[in-house]
Amino acid sequence: MADHSSSEQLKKDIRVYLIIFGALLVGTVLTVWASFIDFGSAKWNITVALIIATVKASLVAGYFMHLISEKKTIYATLATTAFFFVALMGLTLWSMHDFPSFTQVFQAK
Repeated sequence: MADHSSSEQLKKDIRVYLIIFGALLVGTVLTVWASFIDFGSAKWNITVALIIATVKASLVAGYFMHLISEKKTIYATLATTAFFFVALMGLTLWSMHDFPSFTQVFQAK
């Protein structure tokens, strides 16, 4: 009876992993597809790429790193990391054109 139960659980786990694998494949195809589309500006292209990458990273972290079944402390750590990542990216984007007045910017030829 125990073998039947563990066998069923194993089949269920394999099915979940195959579904996640399929979703990651679809995400990869979406990434390649989106790279050929001009969304109007580089900012929108980067935004679309980051959204797709975030979904794929969430699937990997949630299922392959088993964060989907972890306790609240792990989620708090993950949320803190995501917050600081977004904050640092925001500061970087905010300061991209913030040069002192005496700085000379050279364009590549």
